[in-house]
Amino acid sequence: MSSRNSRTTESFVPVRAIVNNMIELDNGYKVAGVKVAPKNIFILEENDQFNVIDGLKDFYNTLDFEFWLVIADRPVDISVYIAELQMMYNQVQSPVIRKLINQDLSKASDFTDEVSDVEFYLLFKEKNVEIVQKKIRLMINGLANAGLASSQANNDDLRSVLDNFLNGGQKTEFGTVLS
Repeated sequence: MSSRNSRTTESFVPVRAIVNNMIELDNGYKVAGVKVAPKNIFILEENDQFNVIDGLKDFYNTLDFEFWLVIADRPVDISVYIAELQMMYNQVQSPVIRKLINQDLSKASDFTDEVSDVEFYLLFKEKNVEIVQKKIRLMINGLANAGLASSQANNDDLRSVLDNFLNGGQKTEFGTVLS
């Protein structure tokens, strides 16, 4: 049975490939976009909060094409951070600093099973690659004017978005399947 005739989830998803920072669909469209760096505006001064919000309003009003705002959780491995804290704890002699590091270690150990990072994407679909690049530049510049950092979503980002929706956030590692 060919993969197109199989009854797996992949057979119902019209994704041909993820290459060149785009999801290529079976119908010739490409899905691309930007990844927006999270920013907690609620720690800013009230005036700065309003500036970011007004900047986002202006940005959204400049977009004259359909787009999707996607929010995805990505699991984070903090074991390296914990190991670094442990090494610092072992190297420091000051009891005050050791106590602070120990408190951080204790807090970190509470989160080891459920740490995730929230990622924000603005995605769109387009057939023409030149227009894709133009829209990405427009988005990055518009978000920068609103005070937000962003970059083109790369292949790994796009795989993560698909994994998040198709597999409940679990990373897929395709290989040989044993019966």
